[in-house]
Amino acid sequence: MEIILKEDIIGLGYKNDIVNVKSGYGRNYLIPQGKGVIASESAKKVLAENLKQQAHKLAAIKAEAEKKAEALNGVELVIESKVSATGVTYGSVNANVVADELQKKGFEIDRKIITMHDIKTVGEFEATIHFHKEVEVKLPIKVVAENAKVEAPAEEATKAEETEATAE
Repeated sequence: MEIILKEDIIGLGYKNDIVNVKSGYGRNYLIPQGKGVIASESAKKVLAENLKQQAHKLAAIKAEAEKKAEALNGVELVIESKVSATGVTYGSVNANVVADELQKKGFEIDRKIITMHDIKTVGEFEATIHFHKEVEVKLPIKVVAENAKVEAPAEEATKAEETEATAE
């Protein structure tokens, strides 16, 4: 008996596969449980049409995911955090914080598609954003101490003075 599977069944096949099973297994288990339908000619035509339509939808979803990924290319997050004297942050930088920082920059990204280890120290790290099963972006994250921001412009001014001195 030929059956079209409606879901993955370990040891038998994957969703939308046409498989041969014994009649009793098909009639008494697969069909009543909603795990398969009889593979008649009309059911096979419907399956082929559904696969064709799904392929188009999946291609559109993947194209949109690639477009979002391209927008994030070259973006680097600098997250300020309260830091102890030993360089350990109070609390941690996690996917929620990264999603909030991206939202401040104008990117609407759900925290659930961001995977990373919780960051508990100052330094440079990386988060992965999964837009699609085949499209993912590595986002560099730099965690700095809150008071380090005040020192950074002074360093830039010193560098600017040095470049002026060397130009003269």
